[in-house]
Amino acid sequence: MERPASAVKELVENALDAGARRIEITLAEGGKSLIRVKDDGCGIPAEALPLALARHATSKIDGSDLLNIHTFGFRGEALPSLGAVGRLRITTRVAGATAAEIAVSGSRMGEVRPAALSGGTVVELRDLFFATPARLKFLRTDRAETQAVTDIVKRLAMAEPYVGFVLRDVSGGGEGRVTFRADPESGDMFDALHGRLAAVLGREFAENALRIDAEREGLHMTGYAALPTYSRGAAVAQFLFVNGRPVRDKLLTGALRAAYMDVLSRDRHPAAALFIDCDPMLVDVNVHPAKSEVRFRDPGLARGLVVSGLRHALAEAGHRASTTVAGATLGAMRPEPAPAGRVYQMDRPSGPARAMAYLGQGPACPDPGVGGVVQDREPDGFDGFAAPSARYEPAAPGPAPELEGHPLGAARAQVHENYIVAQTERGMVIVDQHAAHERLVYEKLKAQTAARGVPAQALLIPEIVELSAGDCARLTEAAGELGALGLTVEPFGGSAVAVRETPAILGEVDARALILDILDELTDGDDSTTLRARIDAILSRMACHGSVRSGRRMRIEEMNALLREMEATPMSGQCNHGRPTYVELKLADIERLFGRT
Repeated sequence: MERPASAVKELVENALDAGARRIEITLAEGGKSLIRVKDDGCGIPAEALPLALARHATSKIDGSDLLNIHTFGFRGEALPSLGAVGRLRITTRVAGATAAEIAVSGSRMGEVRPAALSGGTVVELRDLFFATPARLKFLRTDRAETQAVTDIVKRLAMAEPYVGFVLRDVSGGGEGRVTFRADPESGDMFDALHGRLAAVLGREFAENALRIDAEREGLHMTGYAALPTYSRGAAVAQFLFVNGRPVRDKLLTGALRAAYMDVLSRDRHPAAALFIDCDPMLVDVNVHPAKSEVRFRDPGLARGLVVSGLRHALAEAGHRASTTVAGATLGAMRPEPAPAGRVYQMDRPSGPARAMAYLGQGPACPDPGVGGVVQDREPDGFDGFAAPSARYEPAAPGPAPELEGHPLGAARAQVHENYIVAQTERGMVIVDQHAAHERLVYEKLKAQTAARGVPAQALLIPEIVELSAGDCARLTEAAGELGALGLTVEPFGGSAVAVRETPAILGEVDARALILDILDELTDGDDSTTLRARIDAILSRMACHGSVRSGRRMRIEEMNALLREMEATPMSGQCNHGRPTYVELKLADIERLFGRT
């Protein structure tokens, strides 16, 4: 027990193991003075209450197989530990029996007594760490401890969308205030999870998240991952679960980063909530005291599932970009707020007055003359400001209706020789022609490289790299994968390796430095993306130089061809550096900018 959040985690997990469908958590002073967890689970038999407070006693496993774990808890340490460092009281009732309670303070256990409770269990912990006051010095402020508890509850709420959660703060006395609430979801698994993620992470994440459903050799991954253009400045929106258990695992975090490597810049981080389910025999959950880390029997299989599943979902998303891009654009377009001051009703013009004002502020409109020749009329006071004539026809023909039906619409204009303005059925799209074409060329280069392989350049004199025995064995195991990327490595006796070929696209390369970088990644994550990343960086640079440049005038046919190719190309919603390639503005948003709604 390190802090109040640790106690809340253990108590809420116990409630979930008991089959609870509604859980209420109450805090006071960040959990230092009060933590109360109330659930409607199966309860604890009165005769088993003393045993529940005994160390290493649990009813969740029979002890025959510690690798076949199906519950959150299995060590029997949480309740005795809480009773040793605080004042703990457990009130519980099983179906068909009377309620009972037991209290323990500083490891001194009381007697089991009758109590009043309709059902379920209420665990109340007061004065945390009163028996070990030295630990109180390491606790943070009440606000920080409350935030830590909230984070724990939110993670568990994401793992159990069919369970209702309420977190209440009663620091000021009385009923307190609800700081977090998530009502039970209904529907199938994906609908329930989508609703719960919207409640926990916000509607923006839910609107811009891709559904993930992938399976490989006994591992099943589900969840939602956000579009690349919905990225964060830090890894604060990455939530990983293994068999329903929230974990922070370097292997899975690295795999998530690798999956977005091609569509995000290094200073941006993806947002995702991923759930990996498998046979408990395939994963060890008992490798960390807080059970926050896991170890897969086949780490490469788990990493490959995350990378391939996410990349497949991102490719299927096609040209789609997040709605936050349009929101940021509209925010930039909004005028500065008016100075504070009282505006009386008489100062606001009426609707007809505004209409006349708009009509008077419009420019002089051309009027078709005799024979269809347009004649300009000199304004004569207010007489020159006439309404547009119904007989006036635009000089340029409008876009074909069938083109407007496409997701990116029909091109209408090019602005500053860099931005394409297209009209859709529901609004307009602004495309950065260079960024969009850069992505299209990049995807073509990657497809060609994958189909034909990475050309290798044989070294006239192989470079010998001395390594440790462990590094040599690790590099030799990965020699096949490296060879597919144009890097040929062979054992050279002892713990040395010989680099005979390097990827031709990299040009002149320091083979030793490249080998050492690859070994660092293999040591840290059992997989290396260094070589792939370098090759992709070269392809990206080639795409940048080979794409449509800013400042080039494009014909309407070229602009429409670019739009159609974007719709057919995966991941074309962002450029190679993670920036959006287009912005879509709905007609209702545009009208709101001009006060028409």
